[in-house]
Amino acid sequence: MALSGIQIYKMLPQTNCKDCGFPTCLAFAMKLAAKQVELAACPHVSEEAQAKLSEAATPPVRPITLKSNGFELKAGSEVVLFRHEKTFYNRPGFFLRVYDNEPLDTIKAKVSAADSYEVDYVGIGLNMSGFAVQASGGDFTAALAAVRQVSHRPLILIGDPDTLKAGFTEIGEGETILLCHANAVNWKVMAALAKEHGAVLAVQAGSLDEMVDLATKVKNAGVEDIVLSPEQRSLHGTLTANTIIRRLALKKTFRPLGYPIISFPGDASDPAKEVIFAAQAIGKYSSFIVLDHFNPATIYPLLVLRQNIFTDPQKPIQVQPDLYEINKPGPEDPVLVTTNFSITYFSVANEVEGSGLPAWLLVTDAEGMSVLTAWAAGKFDSERIAKAVKTFNVADKVTRKRLVLPGHVAVLSGELEEELPGWEIRVGPREAIDLPTFMKQVLSLPV
Repeated sequence: MALSGIQIYKMLPQTNCKDCGFPTCLAFAMKLAAKQVELAACPHVSEEAQAKLSEAATPPVRPITLKSNGFELKAGSEVVLFRHEKTFYNRPGFFLRVYDNEPLDTIKAKVSAADSYEVDYVGIGLNMSGFAVQASGGDFTAALAAVRQVSHRPLILIGDPDTLKAGFTEIGEGETILLCHANAVNWKVMAALAKEHGAVLAVQAGSLDEMVDLATKVKNAGVEDIVLSPEQRSLHGTLTANTIIRRLALKKTFRPLGYPIISFPGDASDPAKEVIFAAQAIGKYSSFIVLDHFNPATIYPLLVLRQNIFTDPQKPIQVQPDLYEINKPGPEDPVLVTTNFSITYFSVANEVEGSGLPAWLLVTDAEGMSVLTAWAAGKFDSERIAKAVKTFNVADKVTRKRLVLPGHVAVLSGELEEELPGWEIRVGPREAIDLPTFMKQVLSLPV
């Protein structure tokens, strides 16, 4: 049975030493009860208490990490069924699958296109997580080598035990890969292979009872890092299986099903259906999503959907506070001021960049709030703006000291003149769309 924060607190040293990274033992206990930290963060807990708290300290969905040459994909550690309850922690990874009976040049071309794909979304880089190599009657080792010649992202290997064993000649030291699949027939051999190479092992079964039995056997064989792979491939079947697995893991703390889930939208023969299956997998508890097709036109909305779901609903998307250059500004060009709320930043930046007019954009730390919200909360005032001017050495970049405030906070202009003597403080428009006209007409910038 899960312990409350107070029950956990009573078993902690209660010294408030802060060695765990929290100001008090009570704060740490509350985080531990919510499965948001590990008990190991407290170096002073007694062995007796550690034994009692082990259940409370273990996340209901086991955390698992795939690693390869500096790339890392984390899965598991989820504590809620619905994102609005708190937040989801580890975004599902997208893997592009190639088959060993494809020509090596085709494999390299597919992997190269997906590996190099990266798009900037409100300051966040979106890209593929890795690649899956499936045995299909060809030269598995050669196919794996072809993938590794192009990309060093994490891998999923799919095939029979003998084929997978041969493929380990292409796996570098320190890599953690995912092997698929252990089933009722081969689980002993697959478990031994995963244990020998420190790999994560996916178990596949057609029913929940079979899944529980198989996961338990694999764990008893010494494999701790397990991924669940329901055999259901239809939309309804996948939704039902994934939901029941996650609900039992979170609501009942049912450990045999407390593992990340892998889904195979790529098994849908139609690329359009594959996108639909992948979208469902993002929202309904899949940690590893294997695709057979890569198309920037379809992967982008999937990545954006994933990003929107796997963000903290209580924390706005932010950009890094800094002094940004737009259209190669010179020392005579104006300094525009805004907050570090991503939508606000990109609204301003896109309008100015599209106009072709040069400007400096000073982004202040407003804890991710928009201009009016930050001003009302006391997070965007003359002191913070003046501090940002000094922190980012704006005066060293410009000879004409001209600062443009957002129109919604015109009230700050007088205070800012006192904070920044020698600066010309101008009040800009209320809306970002009006900035180009303002810069041309009011600031007399050449078109």
